[in-house]
Amino acid sequence: VQLQASGGGLVQPGGSLRLSCAASGSVVGVYTMGWYRQAPGNLRERVAAFLNDGSTYYADSVKGRFTFSRDNAKNAVYLQMNNLKPEDTAVYLCHAVIASMGRDWSDYWGQGTQVTVSS
Repeated sequence: VQLQASGGGLVQPGGSLRLSCAASGSVVGVYTMGWYRQAPGNLRERVAAFLNDGSTYYADSVKGRFTFSRDNAKNAVYLQMNNLKPEDTAVYLCHAVIASMGRDWSDYWGQGTQVTVSS
């Protein structure tokens, strides 16, 4: 199983970006899937994710600005980021807990995509 992330880039404050992440390989089940971010000198924090109970998690810092969505058929998740702020600048990483053929539930991380919010 691999997670392939795309999107990100440089945007001015108040601008928007959209991140995408898709799981490929012999996926049997997805327990959770979403986005983390890590800025230099900061701990990695979870930004948004769908949880196994059917709910969606959002970090308080992004509520009302970011929208998380998923496409079950494609094993993909998306993060629409609006009204971006300089403090959103970070490497965004896609994360999932996935069961695959011949393998129990395991953690997977995408390659990370840089989001820079600056004027």
